[in-house]
Amino acid sequence: MSAFPHVIEAQGDLAAYIGANKGAVDDHLSQAGAVLFRGFDVPDAQAFDAGMAAYGETNFTYAKSLSNAVRVNVTERVFTANEAPPETRIHLHHEMAQTPIYPSKLFFYCEIAAGEGGATPLCPSDIVYERLLTEDRSLAKAFEERGVRYSNTMPAADDAGSGQGRSWRSTLGVETCDEAEARLSDLGYDWVWQEDETLRVTTPVLQAVRILPDGRKTFFNQLIAAFRGWSDTRNEATKAVRFGDGELITADHMAAPIALSEDLTYDHAWQAGDVVLVDNFLVMHGRKPFVGKRRVLASLVA
Repeated sequence: MSAFPHVIEAQGDLAAYIGANKGAVDDHLSQAGAVLFRGFDVPDAQAFDAGMAAYGETNFTYAKSLSNAVRVNVTERVFTANEAPPETRIHLHHEMAQTPIYPSKLFFYCEIAAGEGGATPLCPSDIVYERLLTEDRSLAKAFEERGVRYSNTMPAADDAGSGQGRSWRSTLGVETCDEAEARLSDLGYDWVWQEDETLRVTTPVLQAVRILPDGRKTFFNQLIAAFRGWSDTRNEATKAVRFGDGELITADHMAAPIALSEDLTYDHAWQAGDVVLVDNFLVMHGRKPFVGKRRVLASLVA
C-alpha cells in the first residue's frame, strides 16, 4: 500500500496546479486512495470551487443526491460537509453508499480548522475487506453475497440537529406525498408514512462489497455509520441495517468490521487551506466531534 494519504506540498494556486497535473494527481489517488494538498493558496470557497472546475470532471450536486445529511450550498459546486452539531460524531462511511446513486470522488476543503478536535478519519476499505476475509471469511462472504438494505425515517422539514435530518422533500426533490411515492417507486424503495408526516423508507438490496476495475474488493457501504450513528428522535441505529434477505445485522456481525476499520484509520487533523481528495470507492471517511468554530466544505465528482 502507498503512503496514506499521499501528500502534495506546494505554494501557489491550487486550480493552476490541478489543471497542469491532473494525470499525476489521479495516479496518486488510484494508488493511495486519498491525496492531501497542503500549502496551496486556497483562501476561500471560491478558490476551492475554481480548483474543482480545473479538475474538469462532472459535478455531482447535493440537490440531486439522496444524501441523508442537511447541507448548505456555498457555490454551484461547493457545500457544507454536514450541518450536524459539533458534538455529533459521524462514523466511517462511503459517501451515499446507502443509496443507489453516489459520487466517485470527494474533495474536502478546510476554511476554518476547529479549536479542538474535528479530525476527518480516513480508512482504506480495500484493506478492511482483505483483513475481514482473513479473520472471518464466512462473514465477509455474507456481506458480499447477500448485500444490504438500509432503513431510515426522514422528517417533513430539515432537522439540522441530526446527521440524518434531511427532509424527504429535499432528499427526493419533491413537494407532495404523491410525488415522493412516485420517486421512491422509481428507485425501488419500500416506504411507510408515519402519523406526523415523516416517511420511513427502506432501500432495495444494495452492494456491501464493491469490485474495482483492477479486481480489488472494498467494503463499500454505510454499515458502520448506520449501525453506530443513525440515531435521533426518529431513528434507532441498531434497526437501520439488514442483509438483503431481511436478516437483521447485529452487533456480532459488525464487531469485526468496526474493529478492523478503527485499527486502519488515519485521523486527518485539518489546517486551514488543506484540500483532501478521496476516492469514494476505496476510502471511507467520517468526522470527529469538535470544539469551537470549524468550517469544512465539500465538492463531489460524479
